[in-house]
Amino acid sequence: MSDDTPSAPRRRVDASSASTAGSADVLGALRGALGDRVTTDPDALEAARRDRSGHAAAERPLAVVRAASIDDVRATMRIASETTTPVVTQGALTGLAGAANAGGGEIALSVADMTRILDVSPDDQLAVVEPGILNAALNEHLATHGLWWAPDPASREISTVGGNIATGAGGLLCAKYGVTRDAVLGVDVVLADGSLVRMGHRSVKGVTGLDLTSLMIGSEGTLGVIVGATLKLRRTVPGDVCTLTAMFPSVREAAAASSAVTASGVEPAIMELMDHASLSAACGVLGLDAPTSGASQLTIQTDGPAATAEAESIADILRRRASEVRVTRDRAEGEELLRIRRAMHPGMASLGTTLIEDVSVPRSRMAEMFDEIARVERDHGVRIPTVAHAGDGNLHPNFIFDGEEVPPGIWEAADDLFRAAIRLGGTLTGEHGIGVLKSRWLADELGEKQWQLQRDIKNVFDPQGLLNPGKVFAPRDELLQHP
Repeated sequence: MSDDTPSAPRRRVDASSASTAGSADVLGALRGALGDRVTTDPDALEAARRDRSGHAAAERPLAVVRAASIDDVRATMRIASETTTPVVTQGALTGLAGAANAGGGEIALSVADMTRILDVSPDDQLAVVEPGILNAALNEHLATHGLWWAPDPASREISTVGGNIATGAGGLLCAKYGVTRDAVLGVDVVLADGSLVRMGHRSVKGVTGLDLTSLMIGSEGTLGVIVGATLKLRRTVPGDVCTLTAMFPSVREAAAASSAVTASGVEPAIMELMDHASLSAACGVLGLDAPTSGASQLTIQTDGPAATAEAESIADILRRRASEVRVTRDRAEGEELLRIRRAMHPGMASLGTTLIEDVSVPRSRMAEMFDEIARVERDHGVRIPTVAHAGDGNLHPNFIFDGEEVPPGIWEAADDLFRAAIRLGGTLTGEHGIGVLKSRWLADELGEKQWQLQRDIKNVFDPQGLLNPGKVFAPRDELLQHP
């Protein structure tokens, strides 16, 4: 529960407006409360405008606050509330939807320096951490206790736990071990008025009241600032790890094979698909031989006591469709094979400017979604190299173009592709979030009633509209505009 009384509601701020207080007054208040934690260095302000989506805010923010503690965050939000100044929470800025980009008149509130591991309980299989800790750093520490935190985004070396929670991130291991939502027991949140609320619990079970913890996961900084998290851990998986790679003459054959693996009941830890264009680009940046024309690849990993038997069963399924199947029980060799998949982002960068997108469909309809991607490429004359977390039906189409700004033709192709995913029973985003880039399509998927209901929930948490304005829930009259 909150440890202080919320201040009285104030007037709501327009999503695009600067603070009603003068910039000098806001900066003076921030510096008085936070000292050198506040910076207006031009390079810092410029960096705060953009994440890795390729989108940037039109103007630089008013200031960057580098919070080192919950008290720093609370002080920032109190000042923001008193001066009606918008706030955008930031971490590592590795997001791919523009959700953490801070613009004109806004405070960029960075929690990247809040990196402490506050508690690890091997008996309870949980950890309490601050939001700025990196995924890889957390798991390196947990390994000393024989534990790990399952969410495994491809950006694990550079993405933060707080960012994972804010976006509801996924990753390579989702099909077997779940997404971030499945691995969070509780969150500590600073609300828009500066009050602190501790949501959730340390127990495995807990159904007291509404599940506000789940509401915070994937909220993209629109409901509050996540300043701590109680994480559900797993024991280190015993047994072997087996890795398979399989080459297919077409991406449709690879997608059909992945669906066949899912239908068989075998549950691999990882099942990743790369179409020919993305595979070729990744091999290129790694200096590996290019795949044969049209070839696509599945990379699958099994783990645990049944890993070897499961790998053999999967290999039998793949050999019915694949031109080549390779299996290894050597962990180092397996990680080397996965290195190709993890090179996707630099591979895409080698092709041009990239709009990295994220849709999900039912796993049985993966092949149909790849058919739709091929159709969009033909109809719109664009290139869309695609990789997929084939184990859970999450695809990442990459729209390639020249220049800094996304051309209208790319947005038209993206619109076509998004609507195709929804027609197939899918969703606009499986793990990147809505942010700026997809807000215009949100109502199409949710429907008018649910879209308004979600906006109403946002207003309860943030009545002045201070938190991440213009993200996710774009004003209705802006929905027909391109980002």
